[in-house]
Amino acid sequence: MSTLLDRRDAFRLAGLAGASFWLGAAASQAAETPATDDFGIRYCLNMSTIRGQDLPLDQEVEIAAQAGYSGVEPWISKVAAYQQSGGSLDDLRKRMEDRGMQVESAIGFAPWIVDDDAARKKGLEDARRDMLLIKSLGGTRIAAPPSGATKGAKLDLLTVADRYRALCEVGEEVGVTPELELWGFSANLSRLGEVACVATEAAHPRACIMPDVYHIYKGGSDFSGLRVINGAAMPVFHMNDYPADPPRNTINDSDRVFPGDGVAPLTQIIRDLHAGGFRGAFSLELFNAGYWKRDALEVAQEGLAKMKASVRKAMG
Repeated sequence: MSTLLDRRDAFRLAGLAGASFWLGAAASQAAETPATDDFGIRYCLNMSTIRGQDLPLDQEVEIAAQAGYSGVEPWISKVAAYQQSGGSLDDLRKRMEDRGMQVESAIGFAPWIVDDDAARKKGLEDARRDMLLIKSLGGTRIAAPPSGATKGAKLDLLTVADRYRALCEVGEEVGVTPELELWGFSANLSRLGEVACVATEAAHPRACIMPDVYHIYKGGSDFSGLRVINGAAMPVFHMNDYPADPPRNTINDSDRVFPGDGVAPLTQIIRDLHAGGFRGAFSLELFNAGYWKRDALEVAQEGLAKMKASVRKAMG
């Protein structure tokens, strides 16, 4: 294992340009699942998109299957609730496999990044528990956002890299990869360069990142930064769009809209991702209260259709 001093020296010499090399090599194994369209891209439903309909996990999965998705991205809280209510994760996994579906990722909030040593130790224990839970469903990846560090002081990126490496080591033991998630509203890991730096300097073979159209915009990074990150470092990419109003400083999660219904430069984003080697899953992640008032299947179907239309437009 490299020492922190070694990685600091390497970082000063190589700069962020090294991120495209490191991330591509480190995460290549994370995107080996066979693709489901002509462009090598898979389509996944993040359950936040139909969260407001308040359905149990098995019904959410069934809706994704009926709508035509090849994958799902459940929330750990919903998985735990399903299990606690007597639902069998083994049976649900088998049902998904029979439908040709997979768990692309999962949404959890273990505080692995925080400064407090005791809280961080517990955060790693929570992460292990969440990973084991999602592994029971056949999942091999889980989001790793900066939970607990969204406010307050800006953390040293190389310190964060050490903490992310520790999380990756837990994932290696369990067999689940933590995807370093960008949160645009956060004091930490709100920019593409930050997540690229942390994943690079973690120097772990499971290191990878999870960007998001909305969060890249919210955090202030330019989308052109995607061109210098190897697409293999992004096994799952959160797909959505945002309107011109409200402006960046006041826009929030609930303002996200279907791909193509906003002003995000999706055509260039998709072209740059694909040219850079992205062959992972676009996961539709929305928190729009208007969509939550609609029929869940109709929302899922419209979201998939608009994701595919955006890809066809970009790649046509």
